[in-house]
Amino acid sequence: MFLVTQSLETMRQFVTIAINAFLELVRQPVYLLLQTCSAGFIVFLSAVPYFGFGDDPKLVKDMALAVTLLAGLLGAVLCAASSVAEEIRLGTALTVLSKPVSRTTFLLAKYAGLAGTLTLLTFTNAVAALLSSRMAFDAYGNADLPSLGLYFGAVALAYLLGGFLNFFLSRPFAPNAVAGLVVLTTMAFLYIEYFTQLEKAFGDKAGVDWRLIPALVLILFALWIIAAVALACSTRLEVIPTLAVCSALFMVGIMSDYFFGRPAARGIGWAQVLYTVTPNWQLFWMADALENKKMIPWEYVARAAGYLVAYVGAALSAALLLFEDRELS
Repeated sequence: MFLVTQSLETMRQFVTIAINAFLELVRQPVYLLLQTCSAGFIVFLSAVPYFGFGDDPKLVKDMALAVTLLAGLLGAVLCAASSVAEEIRLGTALTVLSKPVSRTTFLLAKYAGLAGTLTLLTFTNAVAALLSSRMAFDAYGNADLPSLGLYFGAVALAYLLGGFLNFFLSRPFAPNAVAGLVVLTTMAFLYIEYFTQLEKAFGDKAGVDWRLIPALVLILFALWIIAAVALACSTRLEVIPTLAVCSALFMVGIMSDYFFGRPAARGIGWAQVLYTVTPNWQLFWMADALENKKMIPWEYVARAAGYLVAYVGAALSAALLLFEDRELS
């Protein structure tokens, strides 16, 4: 009975800290700015002529996926530093841990809140990416200006809603603007997709490329891994060093097949170790798999989820080791 009571208390602490971490990160103005700029830029990319010899829609999709990944990388570092490093510096972490809360519960709950904010950021960018796949045009088409205006009108309305609630009801601006941005841009996307029609060249109908969904899910997996690494770094480092470490790991992981994969295939020991330790981001970047109307099989996404669980578990284990003897006073 005692073990059950203790487990329930630990779970309650975990949920409370995770929700508070999520809400605290969403309240950050930089989160709202990053969410708005990344999603708005993705939609804007679909309204620009590229003269890509018929590959303009593919260019738009590739750039939308790239912006989603890079925005998530920046968001993971900033949110991890704000969630852990900043609380250690200000003494908030010491206040929480002075209560009967273990460091393991504290850090894992912080990661859960961080993963939630990245999921919300990726969802907003995913809506923008799906909309941009519908709005993309080639040399024979024209920009879908009505859809562009409707989307950015939803963004402006979300900001107005946040300002209204802040001015008249004294509610915080940033989290209400974030919620309005998520809801209103999703509603604008659904309206554009199901209640408007756009004629493309040669009588074709514009439509959303739903094949982007598994590609976006894989990018979310990559961001969860980056978040775990950033959280481990933030237990010892500040924002700029954490960003440097995560950026370096990202660049090395992008080229790990070239740097470590080839020597590892020849049986070289150090290369096999580094190839195993370094996250291979190419496993999550599947934009090229969408060529020629191909699809990313969900079986591959399931296997990537196994890689995600293994690497996040290793990164969080390292974070717990670094945080266990961290001086908080």
